[in-house]
Order: sequence, then C-alpha cells, then structure tokens
Amino acid sequence: MRDSVTGVKNRDDKKSGGAAKSKAVRRTSIGGQAVIEGVMMKSATSLATAVRTEAGEITLETKRLKDPKKRNVILRLPFVRGVVNLVTQLFEGTGILMRSAEVFGDYAEPTKFDKWVAKTFKLNPMHILTAFSLVLGLALAIGLFVFLPNFLTGLIFEIPGTFDHPALYSLCEAAIMLVIFVAYILSVTLMKDIRRVFMYHGAEHKVISCYEHGLDLTVENARTMPTAHSRCGTTFLFFVVAVSIVVFALVNWMLDALGWTVYSSVVNALVRLGVKLIFLPVVAGISYELLKFLAKSDCLLFRILRAPGMMLQKLTTRQPTDDMLEVSITAFRTVMEMDADPTIPERKFEFSVPMDFARKRLKEIAPDADESDIDWILAEVTGEKRSALALMKSVSKEQFENAKKVAEKMADGAPLQYALGNADFYGIRLAVSPAVLIPRSETEELAQKAVGEVRARGGARVLDLCTGSGAIAIAVAKYAPAEVTATDISEAAAEVARANALGAGVSVRVLTGDMFAPVSGEKFDIIVSNPPYIPRAELAALDRRVKDFEPLSALDGGEDGLDFYRTIAAKARGHLNDGGVVLLELGAGQADAVSGLFAGFDTEITEDMQGVRRILSARMKNEDK
Repeated sequence: MRDSVTGVKNRDDKKSGGAAKSKAVRRTSIGGQAVIEGVMMKSATSLATAVRTEAGEITLETKRLKDPKKRNVILRLPFVRGVVNLVTQLFEGTGILMRSAEVFGDYAEPTKFDKWVAKTFKLNPMHILTAFSLVLGLALAIGLFVFLPNFLTGLIFEIPGTFDHPALYSLCEAAIMLVIFVAYILSVTLMKDIRRVFMYHGAEHKVISCYEHGLDLTVENARTMPTAHSRCGTTFLFFVVAVSIVVFALVNWMLDALGWTVYSSVVNALVRLGVKLIFLPVVAGISYELLKFLAKSDCLLFRILRAPGMMLQKLTTRQPTDDMLEVSITAFRTVMEMDADPTIPERKFEFSVPMDFARKRLKEIAPDADESDIDWILAEVTGEKRSALALMKSVSKEQFENAKKVAEKMADGAPLQYALGNADFYGIRLAVSPAVLIPRSETEELAQKAVGEVRARGGARVLDLCTGSGAIAIAVAKYAPAEVTATDISEAAAEVARANALGAGVSVRVLTGDMFAPVSGEKFDIIVSNPPYIPRAELAALDRRVKDFEPLSALDGGEDGLDFYRTIAAKARGHLNDGGVVLLELGAGQADAVSGLFAGFDTEITEDMQGVRRILSARMKNEDK
C-alpha cells in the first residue's frame, strides 16, 4: 500500500530512551509503500526499497530524487503539488512493486516477446509493462470508484419519487464509492500474497512511528508501535471520498444550473462522469493538503477528523513478523543515511537465488542434463569445487543467469563441455569449441604415458599429431621437460590449441598442416597421437551430441577406422630419432590390427581403467636405424 508523503519537516528532540509508549517527540517527512516481500521508504530527496529474497537475504535498491524545492514554482503551489506528488508516486510505486516481484521469486528468463520488444523498439520491456500496468490500474480505479458509483447513483435517482438534490446525489455516490472500496479491499485480502503485503504495510507504519516516538530503530521497539499511521495512503483515500462529496455536489449543482442534465439518463450519466473526471485532480489536490495539514498535530480535533481513515487502515494493515520489521527498518535507515550523506551512491537490487530453485530451473531448461551436469554448470559459474556445492544455499543472480545460458545451450543439444566452453584435462582447464574434439578421460592415460616416457629420458622432443585442442601436447609440456610440437590440418583447431597453450603458461609450437607435412625433415624422440579412428559406417550411430556437434573430420578414421594409423606407421621411422617411440590411442577392438601395422617395432598394448586395450607403444629397434 502506498502512503502519502506529507512534507512535514523533521523535528529532532531528545530521544525518549526506551519506552515504546512514550509521547511522540519528532516528526519525519519519510513515508513509504509496502511492496512484494518488502518496503519502500522515501524522503524528499532519497528513496530506498528493501526486499527479502527467498534465500532469506535483504537486498536494497536506492535512488536519488530531485529536491521538490527545486521544482518549477507552479508545481510547488498548494493543491497543485498534491496532484504532482500523486502522479509521481503512481509511476515510482508501480515500477518498484514490479521490481520487487522480480527480486522475490520471479527468476524466469525474458520471453521471446520481451526479446523482440527490446530488439525492435530499443525499449526495456519492464518499462513498457510498468506503463501498461499503470494505465490498466488507473482505468480499473476510475471504473470501480468513479464510473460505477456514478452509474449506480444515476439508476437510484431515476426511481420515481426520489428527491433529486445535488448534495444528496453526491452523498449517495460517495457512500457507494466507500462500499465498493471496502468490498474491494476485503476481496483482495483473500489472496495470500496481498495479506503479506498488508503485513509489510503494517511494518512500514510501525517503523515510522518508532522513529517519531524518539525510540531506537530496533525490532523490539518497532513491534510495540501501532499498525495505523496518520499519513497513510488509506487515510488519503478516505479524504478523497469525503472531499468528493463536497466537490461533486458543487459539480452536480453546476450541471443542473446550466441545464446540462436534461437529456436521457445515459447521456446525463456520461456528462456527469466526464466532468467529474476533469475535477478529479481538484479532489486529489484538496485531499493531499488536508492530509498534510491534519498530520501536523495530534490534538483532539485532528484525531477526530483522522479517525475514519485510521479505522479504514484496519483493512489494509496486518501485524507484521519480526523479519518484516527488519526489512522496513533497513529501508528507513538507508533513506536517513542517504539524506545525511549525499556522496552515498545509488544501487540496484543484488540478490541471491536459492540453490534448490536454481537446480530445479536448470533441469527444466535442459531436461536431458543429469545431476552431474548441473553440478558442473554450478561449479563453473560459481568458481567453486563440486564438493563445495552441497554447502551453498544460494547463487548470485549473475551466476544464475550465466548458468541458464549454459543450460540453454545444452537444451539445443550441445554437450556440456561445449556449453561451458571448456573442459578439464589432466588437471588443466582447456577451452573447447565445435572446432575441436572434447578431450576424454581415456586420453589422459595416453598423456600420462607420454609424460612418463619424457621423464624417463630426462627430456625429449615430442610431436603431437592431430592435436585438436592441444590437450596432449600441453599436458606433456606442462608436466615434463619436453620440447613439444603439435600439428593439425584444421587452422581453427590450431588456433584453439595455441590459445590453450598460452592459457596454460607453456610453450608449444602449433603448426597447421596434414600430419607430418608441417615438420618435413624434422625428427623427434616421441610421436604421440589420438587420431580419428571411428569406422565411417559407424558415424551415423554415434550419440547426437557427438555427431551433431563435434568435428567429423576428427572422428572419421576411414572405411575401417585405420587410415591415420597406416599413415603414422608408414612415416614414423623417418621422423624418429634412435630409440624413438610412437604412442597412440586406439579404438575398442583395434589393438591387434594397429599393432600389425608396426612391423619391425617393439609393440606393447596397455589397457585403460575400463579394461579396454587402449594404448599402443611402438618402440623403434636399434637395428632399424
């Protein structure tokens, strides 16, 4: 609920100490508005909205306001200023209400329509929605509280024998308006979310009263304060009804005197409605000044005049919880701090997303992702280890948004590593893209074999064929005293490998060309490779995440899957130093066939951790050279 800001100046007297029932010793111009799971507080020059997120945290949004004293003199005139303040608060309040809803639980990504609006019209969809909501709300308010009372009153006074007097007409109209207002409030109270807004409305009043009574702003002190306040917007609405009786009575008398209501009942009703709409700013201006004036004192007369409005507040306020009071205190204190220190910068809502909600939403976006995939995504965006995720209650909004982008890529079919843009290999973080294969765990065993070979030699020149992301070459260069060269026929892959080497802080010479072509005439101690080895006929049966995203050129090993092995076996001798060795990753069931290609070499097959004969070591015999 929105409360009127009266502009009563601060009057700081000696604090009363502690008793919550102490006599009010100071007044403040700070007013407020209850929002979704929070409170907005506003002074003449500052605004702060505090909202408690689902994760239990309090987040703040603040804004500097133009000092009303610096407005155009016409806008500061009595009665005019009331209308100006009302319109300003409508726009501000609606926007804040919608942003608070977003903070508390609406973590949904922008719709296609939102994206289209932003792209086509260069406008923020939230601003459009705010404007639309404001227009719709005003239309509903005019319909319920102006048109409907006017229409029903017209029907009543069409009854034969009814004493048609302008004052009675206006009194009847006001009574109907008040009944509709009460019925409306009672009906919306049936909604759980609205009842909580009313509780925050009560929290707002309690905190303001706590300050005005000279008490320290604590939950304990605020809890003892009443939920009603003399400057409440509900009281303002009562004054609108009361003032409208007088103003509309004069309007009705004027219309009767001018003879504008001699037509049919429908035309008469429309004429009265149109003129009353014109006079609504007058009613609002008078009501504002009345509320402002009556808020200046707690004398008996003023309390009597405010009493009906205070009673109506029983409908729009509820007893808040301590958590709600804490939120309201945070907003109030922030406004006071900003008023005291003009250097305090504005801030936007910063809030966390509950971890359970984040996991659920990511699973909804990417249904094929398993729990392990979700863990990898969350670990990536948070920078935490997967083992630490269980202790995390929430992630930041930015982290959540980044996680959704990854999940969206997976929803389109991308493997997890491509969606993340990286993969871990042998303790090294590597960038990956559809230009290169995703490094596999079994290939780590090949890299380990190569590292061990280099270390056993005390150093070596190493050639990595079909390097792709550069995984093997970079691992060898990082963990062994090796001079490493890598080749790949794809320039795109070579660029990825170069970038990965730079990122890992190692020196690897990456050359573009087909197999041995870029190193013609050069010799090495170790040739290592994870070449394409899948038979061409089997490519169609691969998982779609592999065949649709990973480069087929890095998978297609020819008709039988052995084309690249044949090339390596034929040319290895010309590029190996004495005692050199070839280390190759093999496809399942290929060990014997590939070993047969290396006649004249001492060959050895090593099983991987799954028991698959995965790695071939082909060592040149001394007599071969």
